Amino acid sequence: MAAGKHGKLLNPGSPAPDFHLPRLDGGTVALQEILANGPALIAFFKTTCPVCQFTLPFLERIHQAGTLPVYTISQDDAEDTREFNREFGIALPTLLDSARSGYAVSDAFGISSVPSMFLIERDGGVSRAIEGWSKRDIESLGALAGARVIRQGDNVPEWKAG
Repeated sequence: MAAGKHGKLLNPGSPAPDFHLPRLDGGTVALQEILANGPALIAFFKTTCPVCQFTLPFLERIHQAGTLPVYTISQDDAEDTREFNREFGIALPTLLDSARSGYAVSDAFGISSVPSMFLIERDGGVSRAIEGWSKRDIESLGALAGARVIRQGDNVPEWKAG
């Protein structure tokens, strides 16, 4: 399973739990810092998850548009996460919430499957919660970022469970 405890996934309208997590590239970051300039998308993943491997490159496209920051939170150790990012071409800011830390942030968000994504508004409120792959949701997030995320020739399913 994705995290240590299996709670209820945060719903839109809920306040996002504050957190401080280590960055894959060094240092730490707090949720308040992430939201300082506006809304952000937070995506929890595991390196061995096939749906995560499929989804994160599309999140990379959203982030590259430059208007909606995307942060990933890996539930794996730094070495495995670096290898995943290299293999799948991920340059997104990546944070670590691994078994070693007890999955504290994953548990606070109620993660039971990955990928799980949250659009968090500047005030810290969750405005969207998405589990698994949803073409419609990814297209909607892309539109919010001003990016056409799914391009002609991309062979994508409508939905995949995480």
